[in-house]
Amino acid sequence: MFKQENYQKYLDILSEELVPALGCTEPISVAYGAAVARKHLKGFPTKIKIQSSGNIIKNAKSVVVPNTGGLKGMQASLLAGAVGGDADKGMEVLSSMSQEDIDKVNELMNTGLVVVEKLNTTHPLHTITYVSDGIDEVEVEILDFHDNIIRITVNGKDVLKIDDKKAGDDQYTDRSILSIDQILDFIEVAKLEDYQDLLELQIANNTAVCEEGLKNDYGMNIGRNIIETGGGSLESLIKGTSAAGSDARMGGSAMPVVTNVGSGNNGICGTIPTVIYAREKGYSHEKMLKALLLADLVTIHVKTGIGRLSCFCGVVIASSGSAAAICYLDDCSREQIKMAITNVLGDVSGMICDGAKESCPAKIATAVDSALRSVNLAKENKVFAQGCGIVDGDVEATIKNVGTLASVGMKETDSVILDIMTNIEN
Repeated sequence: MFKQENYQKYLDILSEELVPALGCTEPISVAYGAAVARKHLKGFPTKIKIQSSGNIIKNAKSVVVPNTGGLKGMQASLLAGAVGGDADKGMEVLSSMSQEDIDKVNELMNTGLVVVEKLNTTHPLHTITYVSDGIDEVEVEILDFHDNIIRITVNGKDVLKIDDKKAGDDQYTDRSILSIDQILDFIEVAKLEDYQDLLELQIANNTAVCEEGLKNDYGMNIGRNIIETGGGSLESLIKGTSAAGSDARMGGSAMPVVTNVGSGNNGICGTIPTVIYAREKGYSHEKMLKALLLADLVTIHVKTGIGRLSCFCGVVIASSGSAAAICYLDDCSREQIKMAITNVLGDVSGMICDGAKESCPAKIATAVDSALRSVNLAKENKVFAQGCGIVDGDVEATIKNVGTLASVGMKETDSVILDIMTNIEN
């Protein structure tokens, strides 16, 4: 039975995590920090420097920054934010870039204006952006969440400061109230009017960017290739459409998506399989929304133990949410839903994140393929047994093991990936 005192908290968690963003969230976070810093200067910066955690550098290195004319990387992100970023638009900071702004960003690339340094920090998501116009100096510090500014310093004086012990997760609703059983209970008692608007926005934005990825040329057009070679199957439609959204995002599309747990790819991977499956099978719109609510909350719950950024590819987690949602649509039992989640986590856990780039759509296709397979197995009451690798005795224990694997076991892997990436020239 759902704990009614947690009802509003569940809605708060959803509103905190389902956030519109324009472009890959790491370079956009960098651009946002630069835009906020620039806002506090009287003149245009003569120096821009960022100190950044390795995960941000990794995820911004190879992905196209929206509205920059196809530029990639930290330097382009900082310049775009400083030149034409609208700090008041948060994670849609680059949505108002003009052609004049784009031209200026391209002119300033490789002029020595921007300095990027690795920050010695224990936080995977951590940046300190410094700008100066020769008269005034500004620092903006972001921690733990992509738009979570904890400090703004102007000429040595703090105009905003949040104790870092109270920053990040402590500013947000306690995620420990989430569990698969409580999520499933919440789905049954949640009032449509309390979550419909948020999910309708998620569906509209994430569906639109997938359609964009199918219609136009982005990256390797992995989504389109899957559909064209899939023989018209529902499985290829689901995998290909999901991948196409990432094709567009990684290729620099200026269309917003609704993210989940800080990632647009996670938002797509949870949304699109659920929506397409529901529509193709003829389920009601209300049931589809309930299923999507389940996908979103499962994704949030599983990702909580991993952390915002790691070298564990997040679409694995989102696909466990999709698997749960598809089971729900097909009226599977509670135990079968848990089986589907377990099967995904026992299958593709450990897929590495080596930054945001044009291969991310292929990873989405792999994860969604696992979700569909895991659902089919769960419908036959088949689940990876306790002791099968990292799979434990119940779904919550398995989720905990995945969190430990990603947050503790793969720390060194993360460092090695960054070292390899920074020694490869684009």
